[in-house]
Amino acid sequence: MWSVRKLTVLFVLAVALCGSGTAIAFDERDLKKFQALNACEECDLSGATLWHANFGGANLVGVDLRGANLRNADLGGATLWYANLGGANLSDAYLFNANLSGADLSGADLGDANMKGAYFCNTKMPWGIDNDDC
Repeated sequence: MWSVRKLTVLFVLAVALCGSGTAIAFDERDLKKFQALNACEECDLSGATLWHANFGGANLVGVDLRGANLRNADLGGATLWYANLGGANLSDAYLFNANLSGADLSGADLGDANMKGAYFCNTKMPWGIDNDDC
């Protein structure tokens, strides 16, 4: 006989495996923290829809943005050291002068992203490791 606990676990797993294939772990408190302080070190914003968001100059060291939708987002001058942007949608994003040292952008959509002046050192890009600025 199935217990309520087992059914709940199965339901959560089914939801996580359906749809886009990305489990969403977005923490609303982390977004509120970012909005208040323009900084959010090691925050979990994974899977969040952040179209046109303004992260310009923000401190986002170690932030988790896996699978987030950052289409047309402004990340110009942001500090994204060791940020996890794997699988994120960064199409048309503004990353001018962003520091992406140690960041993971593997599997990210960078279509038409403006990355001029961005800093790359041990940065995991969709095409491999970029050490241009080490």
